[in-house]
Amino acid sequence: MARDIARRWLLGSLAAGLVAGMSGCASYYSHYAMFPAENSRGEPRQVRVSWLTAEYPDWWLQDDEATAIRVETQCSERVWLLRQAGADGAGDCGPGVRACAEPGLDRVVFPGAGAPAGACLLLNPEQPDLTIPQLPDQLHLRVLCVPMRPVVTRAGEVVDQDYLRASSVPYTLYPKRAPRGSAAARPPAFDESVCRSD
Repeated sequence: MARDIARRWLLGSLAAGLVAGMSGCASYYSHYAMFPAENSRGEPRQVRVSWLTAEYPDWWLQDDEATAIRVETQCSERVWLLRQAGADGAGDCGPGVRACAEPGLDRVVFPGAGAPAGACLLLNPEQPDLTIPQLPDQLHLRVLCVPMRPVVTRAGEVVDQDYLRASSVPYTLYPKRAPRGSAAARPPAFDESVCRSD
């Protein structure tokens, strides 16, 4: 009886150690880019693109993982989440890494031109089979929509919902990649004083 208990304890300890060792196999990274652009009203803004990844060694059984990609525009509360087709919450607007138009919020102004119907933001549309963990060092971001109401009034306050200006030419980004927890892992903050002065 005592030997059986000791054996079970030893097997449980080995299993717990193995699981702990497995979780340590991933390398965690923060990715981000910040660039100047205009919103749909032609106002100069900073745009921030960011996401997180967990990368596993080639010999590991698990595929690399990533969060959705956040696209934020200075002074606006609207946050786009780009997901790869088939992911939870990705919507149904074609292949690749993209975000779909939201009914009542967005209007597609560059339909066609090789873009899937209903897509508003596309990353590297020339590579529709890419997943977020596979994204290269240079990204091409296409913006195909404009907000139907760039500004709304809520509880007596004006709320900005504008975002990166639509363009037939993609924006080119060179995201930085830094280990999570390092000093370089945090994306730059927006200068909010610009918003108060508008």
